[in-house]
Amino acid sequence: MSFDNGAVGAAIRRLRKERGLSQEVLSGLAGIARTHLTMIESGTKQANFETLWRIAGALNMRASELVAQIEAQVEMDMKK
Repeated sequence: MSFDNGAVGAAIRRLRKERGLSQEVLSGLAGIARTHLTMIESGTKQANFETLWRIAGALNMRASELVAQIEAQVEMDMKK
């Protein structure tokens, strides 16, 4: 399985929307700029682990759960 910025962004966007959060709210909860979150969600910027940790916390989940969601997204994308 290879790393895929697009899958990272798609997973975070899906989880954010499932929780009814705007990019503005999620980025505020995570302590990152909204533009940074936008670039992560679009796959144009790679998030480091600290940023993923913060986003996971803002989504009320463990970082390991977020990584599992990203892995599932990569697998779904590979099947397309």
